[in-house]
Amino acid sequence: MDQYGSFAYVYDSLMTDVDYQQWVVYIEALFKREGLAPKKILELACGTGNITIPLSLRGYDMTASDISEDMLMVAADKAAESQARILFLQQDMRELEVENQTFDSVLCLCDGINYIVEESELLKVFSSVHKLLSPEGVFIFDISSYFKLKNILGNNTFGENLGDLCYLWENYFDEETDTVEMDLTLFIESDALFKKVEEFHLQKAYHSEEIIALLKEAGFRDISVYEAFKLSSPVENSERIFFKVKK
Repeated sequence: MDQYGSFAYVYDSLMTDVDYQQWVVYIEALFKREGLAPKKILELACGTGNITIPLSLRGYDMTASDISEDMLMVAADKAAESQARILFLQQDMRELEVENQTFDSVLCLCDGINYIVEESELLKVFSSVHKLLSPEGVFIFDISSYFKLKNILGNNTFGENLGDLCYLWENYFDEETDTVEMDLTLFIESDALFKKVEEFHLQKAYHSEEIIALLKEAGFRDISVYEAFKLSSPVENSERIFFKVKK
C-alpha cells in the first residue's frame, strides 16, 4: 500500500480543522524570538503545501521537499493557483541533498519527524539539516508527543462519514518498538461509486530527551523545547511539542 498516494488527493478534505495560519504565525514568532529575519527557507515533508504556500506569499524564498510525488503534485497545483513561487523537490529526507545551497532556516512540521522510526536515520536527518543551514541558521520542527501516540492514537479506532468521503483509521501501539501502526481505509466517491483505498503508516513515539540527545550529536546547540504554539515548556500530557535549535 502506497503511503500518501491516493490519500494525497483527499488529505486537505480531512484536515479542514487544522488552523495552518496558526502554524505560520507561530513559526514567525519563533524567528522573532531569535531576532532572525530569514530569507531562504527549506521545508521538509511539506505535504500539500499548507504551510509552504502561506510562507511564500509572506515573502520568504521557499524550497520544499516531500517523499510523495502525489503530495507534491497537489502542492504544486495549489501554489500555481495562489501564484506562489516555490521550488518543489521529491526527496526522502533520510537522503537529503540540495546541492550548492544553504538556508537561513529549515522546517519540518506536522509530524514529519515521527515518520523517521530509526534513531540512526533520524541522526542522519539532523546531520544533513545541520550541513544545509547557514551560520546561525535555525531548525524548527515538531513531533506528536510520546503521550499522544501511545495514549490517544495508539490502540484506538477512528472513523467518519463525510458524504463523498468515508474513512476508518485503526491504530496499534507496539510498546517494544515505541511505534504506532496506522491502517487507514478510505472510501472515495467517484462517478456515483466509491473507490476503496488502503494505506499503512508507521510513526515513532519519541521522548524529548531522545530528540535532544540526537540533536546534540548532530552538532546543534541552543536547543529550546516548547508546548505547541506557546513559548512555555511542554507538560506531561502535551500532545504536540516544538523544537527550535540553532547551528
